[in-house]
Amino acid sequence: MQKDERVLAEMLEVIERRKSSDQVTSYTARLYAKGVHKIAQKVGEEAVETTVAAVAESKEWLARESADLLYHLLVLWSAKDLAMADVWAELENRFGAAGIKELRKKG
Repeated sequence: MQKDERVLAEMLEVIERRKSSDQVTSYTARLYAKGVHKIAQKVGEEAVETTVAAVAESKEWLARESADLLYHLLVLWSAKDLAMADVWAELENRFGAAGIKELRKKG
C-alpha cells in the first residue's frame, strides 16, 4: 500500500471508530447521527468549495479544501459500507479504457 493510500485507510479507520463517539465532542459522530443525506450534502458542499478554491484561491487553500472533501467522502463511504478496495478496483477497471467510446458503453 502506498503512503498516500495508507493515510486514507488510516483516516477511514478513525472515522469508523468515531461513528459511535459522543456527538458533543465528535464532528464525525454528529454527521452520522444526521444520516446519509446530510453526509452526501456535505460532500457536495465541499466539492463546490474545492472547485472555487481551484479557480480563485491559492494552491494551499485548494489543498485544505481538497482535504475537507476527501474527509467527507470517506465518511460517506463508511456510512454506505463502501470498502476502499471497491473504489480502487473500479479505478483499476478504468485503466486502459479507450476514452469516450469506452465510457459511453458503461454509461
